[in-house]
Amino acid sequence: MATVALGSSLSPLIDRDHQTSSLISPSSATIWTAYPSDGIYTTSGFGGFTEPSGSGDTYVGNVGKPYGSNIIIIPPEQASKYKYALTVEWTGGMVMPRRSFALAAGQTKYVAFAPNSQGGWAMTKAASIPKDQYGGYASTWGEFDFGSTENDGWSGFDVSAIQAQYAQLEVQGMQICSALNKGLCSYITKGAKVVHNAYIIPPQSSGALGATLLPGPVRLAVEIGFEE
Repeated sequence: MATVALGSSLSPLIDRDHQTSSLISPSSATIWTAYPSDGIYTTSGFGGFTEPSGSGDTYVGNVGKPYGSNIIIIPPEQASKYKYALTVEWTGGMVMPRRSFALAAGQTKYVAFAPNSQGGWAMTKAASIPKDQYGGYASTWGEFDFGSTENDGWSGFDVSAIQAQYAQLEVQGMQICSALNKGLCSYITKGAKVVHNAYIIPPQSSGALGATLLPGPVRLAVEIGFEE
């Protein structure tokens, strides 16, 4: 059994000069990667929307009213109705403040996000996420920015092991791939033995890592406990 927790309110991840990718239209209207052809997406299940504040590193988008209601667990058959959605599968674990859940090996959960949501999820194989000396979640992170109003509706994602490494704790494997943009992925394997388009210390690149997506629907496939 693994623990997964999602939380809101990280600064936007958008870098328009890096990893921009055009959308691939799904061939089937019945799979979770489908999306409404008329561009009308459901907001069913979300709480109220909060107004954004700040800019740059201090930017805070929609965190839901009440807090955390911009992130909801949904049935698989409903995923195609939301603009921003991901699947989480464990081949290992993960965590979201205010939105924590457990995953059995081989199990998949579907999660939807309200527009202009920024944040991340932490992961662990244990019952609770390990923390550093400051109380922060110190595990491998998946980070997201969905439909950022500060960046004209663009989206982005990445995997980061920085928190775990600074705390000298185990780096768990994680992969995030865009299901609508073939080959666009960010991943780190266990112990950071293999790192692709993701954040570790010291950084493997002087530029931005992860992926930037044009405005429109987003479908992300997340694999916890990822190994090549």
